[in-house]
Parts: sequence; C-alpha cells; structure tokens
Amino acid sequence: MIEIRKAESHDADQIVQVIKNAENSGYMMFNPGERQILPESFAKFIDVLSAKEKSGVFIACEEHQVLGYLIVQNENPQRISHRAYIVVGVHSDSRGTGVALFSHVITWAKSVDLHRLELTVIAENASAVTLYQKMGFEIEGVKRDSLFINDCYVDEYFMAKLL
Repeated sequence: MIEIRKAESHDADQIVQVIKNAENSGYMMFNPGERQILPESFAKFIDVLSAKEKSGVFIACEEHQVLGYLIVQNENPQRISHRAYIVVGVHSDSRGTGVALFSHVITWAKSVDLHRLELTVIAENASAVTLYQKMGFEIEGVKRDSLFINDCYVDEYFMAKLL
C-alpha cells in the first residue's frame, strides 16, 4: 500500500536517490549526473520548507521505500502568497505513483488556502503532460527554446491548476 506524507529530514538520502533516478530520464532541468545533491543539504532543505505553512516536500512510500516526491514551494510576498511552484519526480521503477502524489498534494494545498499550483514541463514529455492534464493542470503558455538538450533547443510548457 502506498503512503503519501510530508517528508522528514531522515528521508533525504532516499529522496536524493529518486531525484538522481528522475534526472537520468532526461526530462528534468538538470542533465543526468550534472547536479550533485548531498543528503545532508537536502535534509536542511526539507526542514526549511517544512517550517513554512504553504510549502513542503511530499513523498510516496511503500514499505518504507521512497517511490517519488513532489516539492511545493510558496513565497511570502502577499501578492503571490496564494500560489506555489511544484516539482515532481518518480523513480523509473514506480511510474504511476504520480497520481497519488498529486491527489494528496492538491487536497493539502486547498487546506492551506493555496489557490494556484504551477509547474513547467518539457513539451516533448507527453506522458508527464498527460498526467498533469489528468490532474487538472492546463497549458498556459510555451517557453520557447527554454532548455538546451542534446544540442537542440527545447520548448517547455508552463502549466497551472486553479484550486
């Protein structure tokens, strides 16, 4: 049975492993192996986000194994305090876990009075775009030539869901 919960600092090592796996897909902002995340620094990141009412790192676990993560980052200025930017990653062995993560986070976001969730996704990542649309996100724009991947410029979609 999959459990969805807010991450704690002791989860950092497993989350870092999932981040590395997700980045190996080629569909994340960082190239495979480009970024070196240390569990200690990620544990501090979890603590910082957890201290904010409208932010957090959420994880999907099965038998104490982290399958995926969804990071929610909210900012303080009043004019943007109703929205949060999200980043999601799921281990390649656990595809399909994203729906449970999104469902949980959407319910949580409503409970803390967030009104808008935002994300970006590589336009060619059809499975992710389909998932996000299934969860109610809409394409609001195209960031043309936003990323440079394999010697080519690639578009990103800017997507959002109003709660």
